[in-house]
Amino acid sequence: MTGKSGWIGRPMARVEDDRLLRGQGRYVDDLALPHALEAAFLRSPEAHARLVSVDVSAALAAPGVTAVWTGEDLADLAPLLNREELRIPAGLAETVDPTVRITPMPLLAREKVAYVGQPVAVVFAENRYLAEDALELIDVRYASLPVVVDPEEALKPEAPLIHEDLQDNTAVAVTARVGEPDAAFRDAHTVISEEFHAHRYVASPIETRAVAANVDPYRGELTVWSGTQTPHRLRDSIARTLGLDAEAVRVLAVDVGGGFGQKGILYVEELIVPHAARCLGRPVRWREDRTENLVASSHAREQIHRIELAADADGRLLGVRDRITVNFGAYNMTGLVVPYNSLCHLLGPYRVPNVAIDVTGVLTNTTFSTPYRGAGRPEAVFAMERAMDRLAAALGLEPAELRARNLVRPGEMPYRTGLVDRSGQPQVYDSGDFPELLRRAVARVDLPAIRARQESGAVEGKRVGVGFALYIEATGLGPFETARIDLAPSGRVKLAIGTPSQGQGHRTAMAQIAADALGVSPRQVDVVGGDTAATAFGVGTIASRALVNAGNATHRAGLLVRGKAIAAAARRLEVDAADLDLADGVFTVRGTPSGPSLTLAELVSGAPLSDDGPGAELSETVHFRPPGFAVSSGAHAAVVEVDERTGVVEIRKYVVVHDAGVIVNPLIAAGQVTGGIAQGIAGALYEEMIYGPDGQPRTATYLDYLVPTSSEIPDLDLDELHTPSPMNDLGVKGLGEGGAIAPQAVLANAIEDALRPHGVVVRRGPLSPSRVRDLLRSV
Repeated sequence: MTGKSGWIGRPMARVEDDRLLRGQGRYVDDLALPHALEAAFLRSPEAHARLVSVDVSAALAAPGVTAVWTGEDLADLAPLLNREELRIPAGLAETVDPTVRITPMPLLAREKVAYVGQPVAVVFAENRYLAEDALELIDVRYASLPVVVDPEEALKPEAPLIHEDLQDNTAVAVTARVGEPDAAFRDAHTVISEEFHAHRYVASPIETRAVAANVDPYRGELTVWSGTQTPHRLRDSIARTLGLDAEAVRVLAVDVGGGFGQKGILYVEELIVPHAARCLGRPVRWREDRTENLVASSHAREQIHRIELAADADGRLLGVRDRITVNFGAYNMTGLVVPYNSLCHLLGPYRVPNVAIDVTGVLTNTTFSTPYRGAGRPEAVFAMERAMDRLAAALGLEPAELRARNLVRPGEMPYRTGLVDRSGQPQVYDSGDFPELLRRAVARVDLPAIRARQESGAVEGKRVGVGFALYIEATGLGPFETARIDLAPSGRVKLAIGTPSQGQGHRTAMAQIAADALGVSPRQVDVVGGDTAATAFGVGTIASRALVNAGNATHRAGLLVRGKAIAAAARRLEVDAADLDLADGVFTVRGTPSGPSLTLAELVSGAPLSDDGPGAELSETVHFRPPGFAVSSGAHAAVVEVDERTGVVEIRKYVVVHDAGVIVNPLIAAGQVTGGIAQGIAGALYEEMIYGPDGQPRTATYLDYLVPTSSEIPDLDLDELHTPSPMNDLGVKGLGEGGAIAPQAVLANAIEDALRPHGVVVRRGPLSPSRVRDLLRSV
């Protein structure tokens, strides 16, 4: 029941918005927790140092302080491990045999600290003000150690070890080979070699991290509220750390003001706060301030690519070689997730017969890095798409034409790259029309008109440039997701899913899916996500997976409940089930408009439908397990004006043509794409987390870390294709990260195109006015 006649495909306004816009959101900081203690963490000012002593006696005596803990107080608790992210799929272990070194993180530092911002102690007080005051009374003596922040310096034999139990600072190493890359480069007509740097920046959600916990005095259940993207994983980690049964812990992801991957992992604060609630016998709450978020929450993106492309005389790619260095920061939090995402997305939509990619994840004295919207893909696309423009220049080809000659064609689908995907299976592009994406993007920027304008030279010191970038994204990561549908006596549909929302509009889109499957209105569907008491099992909202996995679980559960409801209604009406329709919550006999009818509420609230009790049959739980990845794709094009005098870049036109298969809600889809592009533009032109050689972060507040506003984001020219994925019943593909993947590459390409008369080559961002001026001065 999809398409125009159903609810899937309709641009419904989000049901969430009315409540949120009226200030009736329910975030962790909004929870009424009488007599709650507030926590504040003392964080290391040193990037690398031994802890000589930690004296908390003065802090304990401070007004309003209930407890002060150091690492010694938590020595009996297991250190933090993001177990699922660090797990190596069996297929991947067998095919590429990666190195993944585990670096457990103590809940509070004990012997030494490894980055500025690492928690050393925690104060629990009657309010945050008193807790902060007490932090200043803690006397910590540090013995400084040598610091290394550059990942390439950290790989040198003489570099200081971040963790002395490891022989070097390598956290991850993985290699992939396809075909005969060395022969391809030896015999190629043209070879280009480049070094590109994807710079470090931060997700910076509008709501910083927060967690609260309380123990129910009657049932003894530990309830935890967190702005997490993975409540079931958090529940299991809390239970394991505190020695509890998973059933004794309930985690709720209430309203979340943005996650973007930063809240998709586990943090030590999420384990310490529940432990404190149990030990201190009172509710406990903690929320980080903005400086903590910038310094102590996970960072992302920092990679170095030494990439080479080999092509024949016509510009057809013969091979790609890339050596990728990834800065992991002080701890290996998520293993292969980002490095391998970069590896298996590097080729993008292009046909490349010979490939050699080596990836090394490196430990440094900086805040740990984890996935951030796009999770390794923006970095890979930046390197590959920049290299494609450099190859086009070497061959004297129009960059769009070079891309067109190398795209995988629709008739080649499903297309095998020769690589192994993140799950350990052969990488397959299941569907898509990459040439049409590019054709539409080129048409929308009017390339001939731009080239004609460039011929006339700069106008009032401003030069125009155009850039293109294409990407693919493997979406719908497994292993599973859960949906449970129950029909209430009122006739309302209760849908519980394992994926919480951080702005994706699940309460609307999932209701549309359930409504189509069941034969009701979406307004009849109540959606709950992110409550471990509502679904016993789940994974979470990460990796562009919620719609594919929870959406298809919802669809299947809805169809099963619909079948049961029709069978029950047929018995009630004494008709054949095959003759019944269910639409808008009403059962009617097909072909007899004036015949008997029955509402869903009348069915469910009536006599027992089976020996198991009223309505017992009208519930279903489905765990959807995707058979493979649903591959989304897109083409971005940007037209910029660059002021040679000031270095200011103005985006004159930004075009996006994306393909996410069947679109459940076009309004939500457009919003997701727009939000991703805004974050991508932010990284391309504005945001950067900078460390000094001493390991001190130099952009620790919004005074120095530049976040754009809506005024800096241009109006977008959006277009879309719809090639349904054969990997799931609904034909959907993930969409939430796609917008963020290409902006850095497309804007770098456009700016270099504008400054081509000067011989400028863009090798890193952000392309701030000062950096653009530096580029012009360097040639």
